[in-house]
Amino acid sequence: MSASVAVIMGSRSDLPILEGAFKMLDRFGVSYTARVLSAHRTPVEAAEFASGAEAAGYKVIICAAGMAAHLGGVFAAHTVLPVIGIPVASEPFNALDSLLSFVQMPPGIPVATVTAGKAGGKNAALYAISILALGDAKLREALKAFRKEQADAVLKADAELQTELKKD
Repeated sequence: MSASVAVIMGSRSDLPILEGAFKMLDRFGVSYTARVLSAHRTPVEAAEFASGAEAAGYKVIICAAGMAAHLGGVFAAHTVLPVIGIPVASEPFNALDSLLSFVQMPPGIPVATVTAGKAGGKNAALYAISILALGDAKLREALKAFRKEQADAVLKADAELQTELKKD
C-alpha cells in the first residue's frame, strides 16, 4: 500500500516540529512517507518528488520549512494535490518570515497554512486527515470521535475547576 500523505521537511532540524504530525497520522492509521527535500538546496529533487506525488499515490502533502519557507510553494507549483505548510521558527524572525512565505502565495497556487511550531505539526496532520476523511467514512468517524474526546477533556477540566472553586 502506498502512503497517503507525504511529509516533507526542508531540513532535518525540522524533525521535532513534525513529531506531532507523525503521532497523529499513526493514531488515525494514515500511512505517510517522510523526506528531507529543500526548495533551495535540492530544487530538482523537490520538484521531481512534487511532480510525481499524485502518480505515486499521495493524496496530501505537508511541508515544514523555516526562513524563506519556499518549500510549500515549490511543491504546490508542481502538483494539484493539497499542500499544507507549517511555518518553522528560525532566527532572526521567529517564524514570521516563514509564515509570510506560506500565506503570501500568488493567486492560483494555494498553500494551506497551519499554526507555527510543534502545534503546527499536529494541526497539519489533522487537516490532512480531514481532507482524506472526505472520501473515507471510517476515517471521518474516527475524526469525529477525536473531536469529542477533546471536548470531553475540556468539559472535565471545567467541572474540576468548578468543584475546586466551591471548596472555599
